[in-house]
Amino acid sequence: MLDDTLLDDPAALQRADHDRALLALAGAGARVRTALRQADAAGLDRLRPDGRPRAVLVAGHGSALTAAEMLAALAGTASLVAPLPPTEAAAPRTDRSGARPAFTAGLGWQLPGWAGPLDLLVISSADGGEQGLVSLAEQAYARGCAIVVTAPAGSALAEAALQVRALPLPFVASMLPEDPSPVPPAEPDLPAEDPAALWSHLAPMLALAQKIGVTQLPYDALPGVADLLDAAAVRCRPDAAAYTNPAKGLAARLAGTVPLLWAEGPIAGAAAVRFAAQLADRAGRPALAGPLPQVLTAHRGMFTGQLGAGADPDDFFRDRVEEPDPLHLQVLLLRHTPGTAAQDGQDGPAEVPEEDAGPRSFGVTRAHRLAAAHDVRLTEYASARPDALHALADLVALTDFAAVYLGLAAQA
Repeated sequence: MLDDTLLDDPAALQRADHDRALLALAGAGARVRTALRQADAAGLDRLRPDGRPRAVLVAGHGSALTAAEMLAALAGTASLVAPLPPTEAAAPRTDRSGARPAFTAGLGWQLPGWAGPLDLLVISSADGGEQGLVSLAEQAYARGCAIVVTAPAGSALAEAALQVRALPLPFVASMLPEDPSPVPPAEPDLPAEDPAALWSHLAPMLALAQKIGVTQLPYDALPGVADLLDAAAVRCRPDAAAYTNPAKGLAARLAGTVPLLWAEGPIAGAAAVRFAAQLADRAGRPALAGPLPQVLTAHRGMFTGQLGAGADPDDFFRDRVEEPDPLHLQVLLLRHTPGTAAQDGQDGPAEVPEEDAGPRSFGVTRAHRLAAAHDVRLTEYASARPDALHALADLVALTDFAAVYLGLAAQA
């Protein structure tokens, strides 16, 4: 059980934050600005495309694939954006130093059989040492695909990009200084991912997509994301009290529950999938994510099972020493509601009260009815920003901080 008083102890949170995840998230806006500036310096601003590609394939792993899913959500049905996950894994080679290589170094990718000269392959890597991505770039070059590579300068993948005539874009790594006494990970070859790496993958992807016509974003949408991430970092800072910090409040609400992350629309859906991944990686908590209306049938059985009708936590006769607090479902519904009025003084996603009289789709109404019928708490957060990218940044920033706070408070 989480002691929510720890959320109001910045010193305890700092002691528990061994890999400085909160600082990394606080610097996400700066990484977006740096990524956009470096992408232009690398030649993206001079790119003169002949037309829009038939398909955009995005290869990578971890948050690079999450960025691909977000790009697909922003592109909509006008363009085909397909994430390309790894399909195989081999034992990675040990380098000359004898250090144990990361598991991801042995991953392998395969280009779809239909990919060819009309298509664009985007490869994004925070490490740049994956031989499988180097091989994928060579496959794409042999088939005549256009190629763009985002990787750290000087890495094997960045060097391979020059050999296959790809447009090389730099990956912006964490700007935090090296920790003089790092805590060794429990699984050395499966380290936790930098929580802000998502924006180092997504920013150059979006700049490229805007340049080639895959997305139709407002001219100031990308710089505006950096400002929104800065504002979210201020709202969700560690020394803000839980009653004023929306991320801390959300973390406390999810403690001791099995979260069902429901989403209305592709923008909220991408944020929900990201939140599920962060809860697993940062808080060690399982969560199920899915879009409305499909989740109403896919998750129905959980409401009628033990989690939906579990023991009453307020049972007076329950042995609170021998019996742990029972787990219960918690539905978190994420929505993008452009055109609706934001709540007074609200800068970021707003928690929508149950009695809210705003417009709701039938799927959202049925979700509320299902939760109420089984005494399951449903919390709804909505971003009213008119721009889809800004709404996505709002929802992701809130949930990223919440996942980190939940994990830190459980460790502290």
